[in-house]
Amino acid sequence: MKGIILAGGKGSRLYPMTMAVSKPLIPIYDKPMVYYPLSVLLRAGIREIMLITAPADVESYRRVLGDGSRYGLSITYGVQYVARGIADAFLIAEDFIAGERCCLILGDNLFHGAQLKSLLAAACERQAGATVFGYPVKDPRAYGVVEFDDSGKVLSIEEKPKEPKSRYAVPGLYFYDGDAVELAKTLTPSARGELEITSLNEEYLKRGKLHVELMERGMAWLDTGTPEGILNAAQFVEAVQTRQGLYIACPEEIAWQQGFIDDAHLAKIGNELKMTEYGQYLLSLLEK
Repeated sequence: MKGIILAGGKGSRLYPMTMAVSKPLIPIYDKPMVYYPLSVLLRAGIREIMLITAPADVESYRRVLGDGSRYGLSITYGVQYVARGIADAFLIAEDFIAGERCCLILGDNLFHGAQLKSLLAAACERQAGATVFGYPVKDPRAYGVVEFDDSGKVLSIEEKPKEPKSRYAVPGLYFYDGDAVELAKTLTPSARGELEITSLNEEYLKRGKLHVELMERGMAWLDTGTPEGILNAAQFVEAVQTRQGLYIACPEEIAWQQGFIDDAHLAKIGNELKMTEYGQYLLSLLEK
């Protein structure tokens, strides 16, 4: 399975912050924003990743992540020259996907919780169709909203409905089979000139191949695409890490747990950063 991080398209909501620092370098508490979606792909066991971003940010991401070998991954880069919508990622990444199943995650989404591992496993095991997630929110009108029956069968999916048919928003994490690129090619731009991810999901729904996995109480989903979102996410990460002594979205740790890197590799990274709390945390993992 291939992984895609779409890290462009929402930077304008951070203006003028993004005028001073590239979006990938904006920290969410103690880590770059990009570590959070990257960590989700790592937990899903995905090792081939394409990061798609605006032309001005490619080198910033490359400085942070390199070719992915630090984490036992292969990371390549794609460019979205114009913000043409989330589904445009499949057109940009067509050669990279090469007809395989893929996972798309938005670069400003943070997921955390004990249920995450089982949710990712269920989505990865599904060979056909698309899998989206349903997250209960107080006011779903600002999101894509999924409606489903008691058995979990999806009945409808709508983008920012005025009268939502459920309280379940669709967060920025999607799994697709090998048909995603060809279906994305059939989409027409919406009224705002974008290839909507909801439109792609509707195509799967028409074919009876759209599945939903519900995120239950205790799962956290945070959108860091606004200054308020960044602040809320930073406070959440700080509170959890300080209380538990365990890091959220530490890609080196997850890569080590997944067997992508060995003890010696983790120790090397930890020693390079041993003057920081982050490096000391990595080294402490080898002592347990």
